[in-house]
Amino acid sequence: MQDRFPAQERFSDGAQYIAGRLTKGTSGAVHTVIDPATGEEVLTYELAGADDVDAAVAAARAAFPGWSAATPGERSDAMHRFAAVLADRAEDLARAESLQCGKPLKLTREFDVPGTIDNTSFFAGAARHLAGQSAGEYSGDHTSYVRREPIGVVGSIAPWNYPLQMAAWKILPAIAAGNTIVLKPAELTPLTSLLFARAATEAGIPDGVVNIVTGTGRTAGEHLVGHPGVAMTSFTGSTAVGKRVAEVATATVKRLHLELGGKAPLLVFDDADLEAAANGAVAGALINTGQDCTAATRAYVQRPLYEAFVERTAALMGTVRVGDPFAPGTDLGPLVSHQQRDRVAAFVDRARGYARVVTGGEAPSGELKSGAYYLPTLIADAAQDSEVVQSEIFGPVLVVLPFDGDDEGIALANDTPYGLAASAWTRDVFRANRATREIQAGCVWINDHIPIISEMPHGGYKASGFGKDMSAYSFEEYTQVKHVMFDNTAVARKPWHRTVFGDS
Repeated sequence: MQDRFPAQERFSDGAQYIAGRLTKGTSGAVHTVIDPATGEEVLTYELAGADDVDAAVAAARAAFPGWSAATPGERSDAMHRFAAVLADRAEDLARAESLQCGKPLKLTREFDVPGTIDNTSFFAGAARHLAGQSAGEYSGDHTSYVRREPIGVVGSIAPWNYPLQMAAWKILPAIAAGNTIVLKPAELTPLTSLLFARAATEAGIPDGVVNIVTGTGRTAGEHLVGHPGVAMTSFTGSTAVGKRVAEVATATVKRLHLELGGKAPLLVFDDADLEAAANGAVAGALINTGQDCTAATRAYVQRPLYEAFVERTAALMGTVRVGDPFAPGTDLGPLVSHQQRDRVAAFVDRARGYARVVTGGEAPSGELKSGAYYLPTLIADAAQDSEVVQSEIFGPVLVVLPFDGDDEGIALANDTPYGLAASAWTRDVFRANRATREIQAGCVWINDHIPIISEMPHGGYKASGFGKDMSAYSFEEYTQVKHVMFDNTAVARKPWHRTVFGDS
């Protein structure tokens, strides 16, 4: 176990990070982080209560005047140092993420951690390119220009499926724009958010700019969202919880950014490369053990390829190596908790009454029995209105359905409340172009599924929320726009004054 991550030792001072230091929570309640691969205890810590949230918001408010007044170059330099510190801590971050989430080390080393470092480098550069509209004389007698200004203290809530990357997606655009932030990670997975905040301090980002409160959603989360000292709320999580966040935030008229659930379709036309589509479906469905809101969950395959696709995808799923996240060669780790594993299993068990479980559909036995593991699962022949097609399962489960004409395929792809991501597989440029136009999703991949890059936005349509993470578009969430207008005439009586008094 010594090769995992010494969480209890590293967070002996507490799992709250306020004004540049670790502290213990004051709620009176404790939580234990569990290694989902073994069921063993990783860290027991004191949860945040309302007083801790108040202290974090106060620290962020105190830091805001200085940080918002820093020049773009000063913020950029600090964030470049931040990226360098993260690079130095890469192995620590990877092991902590694998330990708390059950992710295979190859995923955290090759995806989560490098992606986070790249995000940090991107926003370090973007901080120097945060500009408003150029000046102009739009009325003839005045010069106008637009300023982009920071909003204030951002109160963000991140989920448990990508704790490190979600902390980065929340924190980086906010502080690059000159805001300060209080982030509440999921209480299941606080380790890498705390390491991330500590790295910011080591890089010279002032105390109070980045704060972490680790508590439950009902206690710490709702208090943070409803806090009068918080000017904006950014939330990533389920659509159901997002509705509650919106309800609480609206009471204090906050800026609101929501990235919610997904049920991404993978649309395979009859001219697609079958091998590429099957490989893409398996990778896109099983990444992070399927606990990804953009994961491929519904494969719609045009009827001439349907049976071959089902057969090939099932065969490929059978080659996936399920095992200890820290063991060499592991492809798929456990789900984040036994509760989540049981939730996924219940979806599949109910589906047996109306669909065909082609492969998987059970937890492994033997040495993996104590972990929260579930085998890669393929379900076929479900109805479009069935639970496994319409609801977010959030596990290693792919549902495959046939379609006939192109119109039907695109209609089926759009036939859920969600609209976060989708993919289309075809050799025909016109089909591909139509899919990108007509599929209602914030991201549409062609002949691939899942890749993301720092320069491009991530966010959804419909019940998947609104607003963008990553890219320069995220500054639209974390800045407020101010119109400045100068009179150029230097006359006391303006022509428009006659509409109020006088005739000329």
